[in-house]
Amino acid sequence: MLNDLASAVIVIVAVLFVLLTTIAYLTYLERKILGFMQDRLGPMEVGPWGLLQPLADGIKLVSKEDIIPTAANVAIFKIAPIISLVPAIISFAVIPFGKNSFHFLGITTHPYITDINIGILYVLALSSIGAYGLLLGGWASNNKYSLLGALRSAAQVISYELNAGMAVIGVLLLAGSLSLVRIESAQSGGFWHWYIFPQIVAFVIYLISGIAETNRTPFDLPEAESELVAGFMTEYTGMRFSLFYLAEYGNMVMVSCIATILFLGGWNSPLPFLDFVPPFLWFMLKVYFFLFFFFWIRATLPRLRYDQLMKFGWKVMLPLSFANVIVTAIVVYMIRR
Repeated sequence: MLNDLASAVIVIVAVLFVLLTTIAYLTYLERKILGFMQDRLGPMEVGPWGLLQPLADGIKLVSKEDIIPTAANVAIFKIAPIISLVPAIISFAVIPFGKNSFHFLGITTHPYITDINIGILYVLALSSIGAYGLLLGGWASNNKYSLLGALRSAAQVISYELNAGMAVIGVLLLAGSLSLVRIESAQSGGFWHWYIFPQIVAFVIYLISGIAETNRTPFDLPEAESELVAGFMTEYTGMRFSLFYLAEYGNMVMVSCIATILFLGGWNSPLPFLDFVPPFLWFMLKVYFFLFFFFWIRATLPRLRYDQLMKFGWKVMLPLSFANVIVTAIVVYMIRR
């Protein structure tokens, strides 16, 4: 019992350290990558090559004045950023970052906090809860721009979360399990076993839906600066403002982790002779590939109009996701009968 508790504590601390460090430096990486793509340098002043910029940003945000609008609903205004951030963090409890157990201070532990047989449902449920933070924050601010951004966010999440869930079903039919550990194990043996090939349509649908759910360009309508100032975050300052940003980047990492697990084999190497590379490194390389893709899309595509966003989600993505599930179910049935 004590060994299990100590093992869980070790993994929780390790996951939180890696996750929060990754989130902090994603802001730096994004600015650097956008700088290179736009023929400029990006952050360069704080530390060598600007590597201490996230620390400087954190100090600035903590030290800024915390302003609450006079007509705001104070309690909900304060708790909304937390509602957005906490689900994004606790979702990582079921993410398997590697294959083999390891020893630390004489304690045997696994490269994941827990493995539950409904792991993917757990992640989808928490991603739904996080949207309430945006909605409540926009409403509690008592600002018309904030409210419009919150309403956009709610409609956008409902539309594209359905598509993401439908895209996941195809993988679940192939793997025969909702456990993320088992889904990864089913794709071992080489890249030809990865589900991206039989589920390429689901992969594209999930990737587009993931970009929309995290409110990233070209689907950043809830905080469209040219229309809504800063959307649901208009009235937020200081640390509360930063919590919304941390939640956004945390959700980006989560979307990348799920895409890696469901479609790119998770911690599995692409070829058997590359198995000498630690599984954790393969997992992180694939996750950072997707994160780079997020930044690349931001530097390339313009923002959609809101009516285009909704029409694309309901009239294109949803029929495709339903068709993919039906075809996958028929093929799986014919093969396994």
